[in-house]
Amino acid sequence: MIDASKLLANLPLELRDPLVEEYRGIATAYLEGRWKLSSLDAGRFCEVVYTILDGAVSGKFATSPTKPARFVDACRALESKAPIAVGDRSIRILIPRVLPGMYDIRNNRNVGHVGGDVVANKMDAAFLRDASTWVMAELVRVFHGVSTAVAQDAVDALVERSHPLIWEHEGKRRVLAPSMKTKDKILVLLHASPSGALTSDLQVWVKYKSKFREQILEPLAADLLVELNSAATHAVITPLGIRRVEESILTQYT
Repeated sequence: MIDASKLLANLPLELRDPLVEEYRGIATAYLEGRWKLSSLDAGRFCEVVYTILDGAVSGKFATSPTKPARFVDACRALESKAPIAVGDRSIRILIPRVLPGMYDIRNNRNVGHVGGDVVANKMDAAFLRDASTWVMAELVRVFHGVSTAVAQDAVDALVERSHPLIWEHEGKRRVLAPSMKTKDKILVLLHASPSGALTSDLQVWVKYKSKFREQILEPLAADLLVELNSAATHAVITPLGIRRVEESILTQYT
């Protein structure tokens, strides 16, 4: 997987850092249930992405994110620019067609301004989270020349999913829900670590004495909730596991 510190390193820091910051803001606010903040971050995210696209097409990146006077028109104008050598359709057409929808939710759904016809809500925030993740993955795919799977893994690793149930002290993590089943605790811990964790650490964190692999990890892997490496020394949560945590487990303890 691409090292997060090297992700999109070929972009100017003045654009890369705001891009990563705004994306993390969208994803983190969504996980914490702060729908309005997630949507506000999406507006700034769109402006940073547009600046990057414009720089890729023109061959010269701006020294800071810019906000076009007419955002939708500016995105459409990218389609008429001369084709570029790498990632042309994504850079000039696909991503610029996604951004206006994201931007419009920020401006016209009672998020960025009062008087919108819809109050900030989970449905809008979920769309913005998923759309921004797709945009990020496309940028990584194009600028790094990697597969969509590698790009997705790299983007997922950008966000440390936080939750008040998890407490960390001296390198150890605890799930502060004594009644929670051990398998669910493992999923919650892995949900907070997109890049995964050592299974030996997980065993210590949940204070499981013996047969941890046979009784906990292997059943989770059999249900496709986690993925283990060949030696079962490292575990990552799968999309099914993420869904279980976000739609079932956490709702019982928040």
